[in-house]
Amino acid sequence: MGRFEYGIDPQMLERLADEILALRESGIEVALVIGGGNIFRGAGLSEAGMDRVTGDHMGMLATVMNALALQDAIERRGGFCRVMSALEINKVCEDYIRRRAIRHLEKGRVVIFAAGTGNPFFTTDSAASLRAIEIGADVMIKATKVDGVYDADPVTHPGASRYDRLSYDQVLEQRLGVMDATAIVLCRDYGMPLQVMDINKPGNLAGLIAGEPVGTIIFPEG
Repeated sequence: MGRFEYGIDPQMLERLADEILALRESGIEVALVIGGGNIFRGAGLSEAGMDRVTGDHMGMLATVMNALALQDAIERRGGFCRVMSALEINKVCEDYIRRRAIRHLEKGRVVIFAAGTGNPFFTTDSAASLRAIEIGADVMIKATKVDGVYDADPVTHPGASRYDRLSYDQVLEQRLGVMDATAIVLCRDYGMPLQVMDINKPGNLAGLIAGEPVGTIIFPEG
């Protein structure tokens, strides 16, 4: 959303595309999972009475819209990008096939995974964990609006302390709310390191990859 309360901010889109391409040009294979909350939140309307499955399917389609917008921004800058959807919607993007996704990455293309897992009741966080494990990623980055994981909500608790490093068991035991429990357990059980960082601060992504102390790192063994 960037500066807006709804929809897509072109300035935010362009900055993200620039930062993603900078990583790709440095030789790093980049795959992304896109959410759709800036357009539609299925869980919210479900609470208001809409059928949950219908709402979740609508939310998945919103992620496809965001993925296509980011693909366009990347390609306008000369990058190569493929959108792969967990829902069959091959008139506008490719269907998700694991081996094809890995091949795209090997060829230097940015890959954007859309439509979550393709199933209702699973969050974008769970989809990101699943895809990271499937493609054998070195690290999963949760790009969010806070600069790491805190022991309390920093908005309502100004004195909250930020963790530099955590284990997945600590996250689950302390109910820290980094991601939903399904996503956390997937990462823990398959040894996937997780980095939580603020994507709204320009340069954070490059700094993280360069080894700077950005956000909170979560390891399976602590």
